[in-house]
Formats: sequence, C-alpha cells, structure tokens
Amino acid sequence: MTDTRPKLREVVVVEGLHDKARVDEAVDAEVLILGGDRVSRRTVDLLRRAVQARGAIVLTDPDGAGERIRRRLDQLVPGLLHAHVRKSKAASSRGVGIEHASAEDVRQALIEARGAKPGPVADGSEAPDVFTLDDLVRHRLVHHPDAASRREQLGEWLSIGYGNAKAFLHKLNAYGVTREEFEAAVRRLDG
Repeated sequence: MTDTRPKLREVVVVEGLHDKARVDEAVDAEVLILGGDRVSRRTVDLLRRAVQARGAIVLTDPDGAGERIRRRLDQLVPGLLHAHVRKSKAASSRGVGIEHASAEDVRQALIEARGAKPGPVADGSEAPDVFTLDDLVRHRLVHHPDAASRREQLGEWLSIGYGNAKAFLHKLNAYGVTREEFEAAVRRLDG
C-alpha cells in the first residue's frame, strides 16, 4: 500500500499529542510537540535549527492560548511559517482544537502556510506596512455590524486566521499578504 499523504519538508509544530495524530493523518512530516504553552530553551534551539535547515510551520489551536503560543514563538524564532485552521472547522462537542479538525482541513492549512514578512530593509529601517486601518474601514472589516464575520471569512481565504481588527491588521502585514490577494479576496466576499 502506498502512502498518498503529501510529504512536507518543514517541521510542523503543534501543541499536543492529539494534534500530532491529526497532522500525521494529513501529511507525512516531522512533528514537534510543544506540550503546553511554555516554550523551553531546548525547543527554541530546535526550532531555530529547523528554520535554518528546512523550515518550520506553526499549527496551533484556533483559540486564545494558541494565538499566544504563536506570538511567543514568533518573538523567539524568526522565520517561522504559520498555518491556520478556521475555528468552526476545528470545533466539536468536546472543544476547539486541531485534533477536532478533519485531516483534509489540516492538510490544506499546512499547504497554505504563510511566513512573516522580512525584517528591516538594507538601511535598517522597517519596511512600511502595506495595509492600514483605512483599508479595514473601507472594506467593512471594522466599525460595521458584519465586520467580525467578514474578517473571519477573509482570514480563512487568505490563510492568516481570524483576529480582532488590530490582530487582523497585524496579520495582513506580518504574513506577507499582497494588495492583489487582499483585493481579490474582498471582491470574492462582496460578490
């Protein structure tokens, strides 16, 4: 019997053992289990080496704790890729988590993983953000009754996950979403 799962070069980082089991169903990849929200020095060192050698994809639960872990890892390990599974696709009667998502949803999220934008430009200054609060206002992603659901849908289509207005704006800029990708997704949403 042949293995039909796609093979990933990158190491996949998950929170727990059940998350690893779901990733193993979805793809053929090395998986690193964090084992909670504390990130040890050893884990940071492993991740830094992995990013340099072959890349690493963070796949945390679509909840507050998962987002905190994701932000912490980004601070400690530059160059990580991020995969997001929509909260509604990772929910069951037992809770919210990657282990509750289908293997297909996990596979798709990993394939669509995005990296953070590069650091400072040659002169040491930060590259300007592509998106501003005006973009969110203009496209009814803030200060609108449907703003939260619109951000949720766009976050899924752009593979950056959900966030409140401030977090969503950060993700648009941090994960390298282009103006063209954003405008196409907004047209799809409004279509």
